[in-house]
Amino acid sequence: MLNLEQTIIIDEPPATPAPEAARVSVRRAQKADLFALSAMIEALAAHHGDKTTNSATKLDRDLFGDQPFATAFVAETGGELIGYALLYPVYRATEGERGMELHHLFVKDGHRSEGIGRHLIDRAKAHARTLSCDFLSLGAATGNFAAYKYYQGLDFSAYPATGMRFRTRL
Repeated sequence: MLNLEQTIIIDEPPATPAPEAARVSVRRAQKADLFALSAMIEALAAHHGDKTTNSATKLDRDLFGDQPFATAFVAETGGELIGYALLYPVYRATEGERGMELHHLFVKDGHRSEGIGRHLIDRAKAHARTLSCDFLSLGAATGNFAAYKYYQGLDFSAYPATGMRFRTRL
């Protein structure tokens, strides 16, 4: 069984030859990561043309508060956070299945296509397995065919979503 507090070290070959490969670690997010994690969430929102109202304070509550609501893993190299995966539990009562929703997957420009996203997904899968989950789910924007191909290459299968979802403010 994988110890989720353990850091995984990934030696990735650089895109261009360099004296030594970049060392990237994927680990569970810590309180010290909150501001950098918040900045990456803002960058992902901007990439999609969205505006975020999240903050380091809200992330602290949701990741490390009395009742943690989500889990985040970060990719780090040279003391800099370069990516993250954020997930939360879901339950499918009709099927009696536990799962995790990989809500965000982000790798900074300049570090994409180096396998970092795959390692973040692998860590999310390992986390879900330790919680006896039956599945890990995620979504991609309509028409994002590059994401569809990428996720299918990592053994994700598309499944039909039907109906409209609703919500109310509490």
